[in-house]
Amino acid sequence: MLMKHETSTLLVIDVQQKLAPVLEGSTQLVANCVWLAEVAARVGVPVVVTEHFPDKLGPTLPEVKEATAGAPYLSKTHFSAAGEGVLRASEIERRRQVVVCGAEAHVCVLQTVLELRWAGKEVFVVAEATGSRRSTDRELAFSRMRAHGVDIVSREMVAFEWLQRGGTELFRAVSRDFIR
Repeated sequence: MLMKHETSTLLVIDVQQKLAPVLEGSTQLVANCVWLAEVAARVGVPVVVTEHFPDKLGPTLPEVKEATAGAPYLSKTHFSAAGEGVLRASEIERRRQVVVCGAEAHVCVLQTVLELRWAGKEVFVVAEATGSRRSTDRELAFSRMRAHGVDIVSREMVAFEWLQRGGTELFRAVSRDFIR
Protein backbone atom coordinates (compact mmCIF):
# COMPACT_ATOMS: atom_id res chain seq x y z
CA MET A 1 0.00 0.00 0.00
CA LEU A 2 1.14 3.53 -0.73
CA MET A 3 0.89 6.42 1.68
CA LYS A 4 -1.57 9.04 0.44
CA HIS A 5 -1.73 12.58 1.75
CA GLU A 6 -5.55 12.46 1.64
CA THR A 7 -5.74 9.51 4.02
CA SER A 8 -2.65 10.02 6.23
CA THR A 9 -2.02 11.58 9.60
CA LEU A 10 1.47 12.19 10.99
CA LEU A 11 1.80 11.10 14.63
CA VAL A 12 4.80 12.54 16.51
CA ILE A 13 5.34 10.56 19.70
CA ASP A 14 7.07 11.99 22.78
CA VAL A 15 9.90 14.10 21.35
CA GLN A 16 10.35 15.79 24.72
CA GLN A 17 13.01 17.86 26.46
CA LYS A 18 14.24 15.24 28.95
CA LEU A 19 13.88 12.23 26.65
CA ALA A 20 15.17 13.39 23.26
CA PRO A 21 18.76 14.22 24.33
CA VAL A 22 19.40 10.65 25.55
CA LEU A 23 18.28 9.00 22.30
CA GLU A 24 20.94 7.58 20.02
CA GLY A 25 21.48 10.07 17.18
CA SER A 26 19.09 12.52 18.79
CA THR A 27 20.11 15.60 16.82
CA GLN A 28 19.40 13.98 13.46
CA LEU A 29 16.30 12.19 14.75
CA VAL A 30 14.79 15.49 15.93
CA ALA A 31 15.73 17.19 12.65
CA ASN A 32 13.96 14.38 10.76
CA CYS A 33 10.82 14.75 12.89
CA VAL A 34 10.81 18.49 12.15
CA TRP A 35 11.33 17.79 8.43
CA LEU A 36 8.38 15.37 8.36
CA ALA A 37 6.11 17.85 10.16
CA GLU A 38 7.07 20.60 7.70
CA VAL A 39 6.43 18.36 4.70
CA ALA A 40 3.10 17.27 6.22
CA ALA A 41 2.06 20.91 6.60
CA ARG A 42 3.03 21.67 3.00
CA VAL A 43 1.02 18.77 1.53
CA GLY A 44 -1.97 19.12 3.87
CA VAL A 45 -1.45 16.11 6.15
CA PRO A 46 -2.73 16.71 9.69
CA VAL A 47 -0.30 16.22 12.56
CA VAL A 48 -0.98 14.91 16.08
CA VAL A 49 1.64 15.16 18.85
CA THR A 50 1.78 13.17 22.09
CA GLU A 51 3.63 13.93 25.30
CA HIS A 52 4.28 11.23 27.88
CA PHE A 53 4.10 12.59 31.44
CA PRO A 54 5.06 16.12 30.30
CA ASP A 55 5.36 17.24 33.94
CA LYS A 56 8.22 14.73 34.35
CA LEU A 57 9.75 14.45 30.84
CA GLY A 58 9.22 18.09 29.93
CA PRO A 59 7.34 19.53 26.99
CA THR A 60 7.91 18.77 23.33
CA LEU A 61 11.19 20.25 22.07
CA PRO A 62 10.83 23.86 20.86
CA GLU A 63 11.91 23.11 17.29
CA VAL A 64 9.30 20.34 17.03
CA LYS A 65 6.68 22.63 18.58
CA GLU A 66 7.44 25.27 15.98
CA ALA A 67 7.12 22.75 13.14
CA THR A 68 3.85 21.37 14.53
CA ALA A 69 2.19 24.70 15.35
CA GLY A 70 -1.57 24.26 15.35
CA ALA A 71 -1.43 20.51 15.92
CA PRO A 72 -3.23 19.04 18.91
CA TYR A 73 -0.93 18.08 21.78
CA LEU A 74 -2.20 15.05 23.67
CA SER A 75 -0.87 14.22 27.12
CA LYS A 76 -0.66 10.56 28.08
CA THR A 77 0.33 8.31 30.96
CA HIS A 78 0.12 4.91 29.24
CA PHE A 79 2.99 3.98 26.98
CA SER A 80 0.58 3.38 24.11
CA ALA A 81 -1.23 6.52 23.00
CA ALA A 82 -3.88 4.27 21.46
CA GLY A 83 -4.33 2.26 24.64
CA GLU A 84 -5.89 4.90 26.83
CA GLY A 85 -8.06 6.52 24.22
CA VAL A 86 -5.89 9.62 23.93
CA LEU A 87 -6.14 9.51 20.14
CA ARG A 88 -9.95 9.42 20.10
CA ALA A 89 -11.54 12.37 18.32
CA SER A 90 -8.21 13.18 16.64
CA GLU A 91 -7.43 12.95 12.94
CA ILE A 92 -5.90 9.54 13.63
CA GLU A 93 -9.34 8.15 14.33
CA ARG A 94 -10.77 9.73 11.16
CA ARG A 95 -8.03 8.71 8.72
CA ARG A 96 -6.97 5.24 7.63
CA GLN A 97 -3.16 5.70 7.51
CA VAL A 98 -0.84 6.76 10.32
CA VAL A 99 2.76 7.78 9.66
CA VAL A 100 4.69 7.66 12.94
CA CYS A 101 7.93 9.14 14.26
CA GLY A 102 9.32 9.77 17.74
CA ALA A 103 10.47 7.97 20.85
CA GLU A 104 11.15 5.46 22.13
CA ALA A 105 10.93 2.92 19.34
CA HIS A 106 10.73 -0.09 21.65
CA VAL A 107 8.31 1.40 24.17
CA CYS A 108 5.77 4.11 23.32
CA VAL A 109 6.16 3.91 19.55
CA LEU A 110 5.99 0.10 19.50
CA GLN A 111 2.98 -0.17 21.76
CA THR A 112 1.12 2.61 19.96
CA VAL A 113 1.72 1.30 16.44
CA LEU A 114 0.82 -2.27 17.37
CA GLU A 115 -2.49 -1.14 18.83
CA LEU A 116 -3.17 1.07 15.81
CA ARG A 117 -2.40 -1.86 13.51
CA TRP A 118 -4.64 -4.21 15.47
CA ALA A 119 -7.40 -1.58 15.19
CA GLY A 120 -7.15 -1.87 11.41
CA LYS A 121 -4.99 1.16 10.60
CA GLU A 122 -2.29 1.13 7.93
CA VAL A 123 0.80 2.11 9.92
CA PHE A 124 4.16 3.37 8.65
CA VAL A 125 7.10 4.07 10.99
CA VAL A 126 9.77 6.44 9.69
CA ALA A 127 13.10 4.75 10.48
CA GLU A 128 15.39 7.78 10.61
CA ALA A 129 12.87 9.77 12.68
CA THR A 130 12.24 7.09 15.32
CA GLY A 131 14.73 6.21 18.02
CA SER A 132 15.66 4.61 21.29
CA ARG A 133 18.50 5.04 23.73
CA ARG A 134 20.12 1.86 22.35
CA SER A 135 20.23 0.78 18.70
CA THR A 136 19.55 -2.85 19.63
CA ASP A 137 16.21 -1.87 21.18
CA ARG A 138 15.34 0.18 18.09
CA GLU A 139 16.16 -2.64 15.67
CA LEU A 140 14.26 -5.22 17.74
CA ALA A 141 11.26 -2.90 17.80
CA PHE A 142 11.37 -2.49 14.00
CA SER A 143 11.58 -6.26 13.58
CA ARG A 144 8.60 -6.82 15.84
CA MET A 145 6.58 -4.09 14.11
CA ARG A 146 7.27 -5.66 10.70
CA ALA A 147 6.07 -9.03 11.98
CA HIS A 148 2.72 -7.39 12.77
CA GLY A 149 2.29 -5.73 9.39
CA VAL A 150 3.74 -2.31 10.13
CA ASP A 151 5.83 -0.82 7.31
CA ILE A 152 9.21 0.69 8.20
CA VAL A 153 9.88 3.51 5.73
CA SER A 154 12.26 6.40 5.06
CA ARG A 155 11.31 10.05 5.24
CA GLU A 156 11.73 10.43 1.47
CA MET A 157 9.39 7.49 0.87
CA VAL A 158 6.81 9.40 2.88
CA ALA A 159 7.36 12.67 1.02
CA PHE A 160 7.31 11.18 -2.49
CA GLU A 161 4.28 9.00 -1.79
CA TRP A 162 2.39 11.96 -0.32
CA LEU A 163 3.31 13.99 -3.41
CA GLN A 164 2.22 11.16 -5.74
CA ARG A 165 3.66 12.79 -8.88
CA GLY A 166 6.33 15.12 -10.17
CA GLY A 167 5.94 18.15 -12.36
CA THR A 168 3.41 19.94 -10.17
CA GLU A 169 3.87 23.23 -8.38
CA LEU A 170 3.58 21.39 -5.03
CA PHE A 171 6.26 18.90 -6.09
CA ARG A 172 8.60 21.73 -7.12
CA ALA A 173 8.01 23.59 -3.84
CA VAL A 174 8.58 20.52 -1.66
CA SER A 175 11.59 19.43 -3.71
CA ARG A 176 13.13 22.88 -3.51
CA ASP A 177 12.51 23.38 0.21
CA PHE A 178 12.84 19.88 1.66
CA ILE A 179 14.40 17.26 -0.59
CA ARG A 180 18.18 17.56 -0.75
